Amino acid sequence: MTKVAGLLITALMLWASCDAGAQTTAMAGHEQMAAKPSLPSSSLVVTIEGKATTLSLDDLKAMPQKTLTVKNGHSQAEETYSGVAVSDVLAKLGFAFESATAKKVYRSYVKAEGTDGYWVLYSASELMPILREDASLIAIAVDGKPLGAEGAFKIVIAGEKRPARWVMNLKGLTVVTVE
Repeated sequence: MTKVAGLLITALMLWASCDAGAQTTAMAGHEQMAAKPSLPSSSLVVTIEGKATTLSLDDLKAMPQKTLTVKNGHSQAEETYSGVAVSDVLAKLGFAFESATAKKVYRSYVKAEGTDGYWVLYSASELMPILREDASLIAIAVDGKPLGAEGAFKIVIAGEKRPARWVMNLKGLTVVTVE
């Protein structure tokens, strides 16, 4: 083996060990973030095109209720959530999927944020039941009981193997259109 090949192998081994260290650090950071205690959500701020609307638990209870039974990948248990379809909340506040607004929906995303700082992005179209078989719900109860430590609101997405994109203690939804 030449000296250059030996140096190259050493460099690759160092790079691989650094990459593994970064992955370990990233996983530890994710576990710490997941374990971080948070205040239970008590209201939901929905922002569409810069206009913010604050919804209470009573506001969501007054909207048409839906149920969604999903398998929670963490607990491996089936859970039945009740609440309001994300698309219904967005439509009520002026962001509906209609033929005239289809391009806008396709070019938009929704940021869902919890009180602990955890947030997830969804394409707006994946939250529209007219485009997907899977449902998305702003849950206010699970198995007929309030969410408890998970706050007043929790976003639940059906059809996912893990609930990594579910957001408990949901405090805000922000719709952004990219032009």
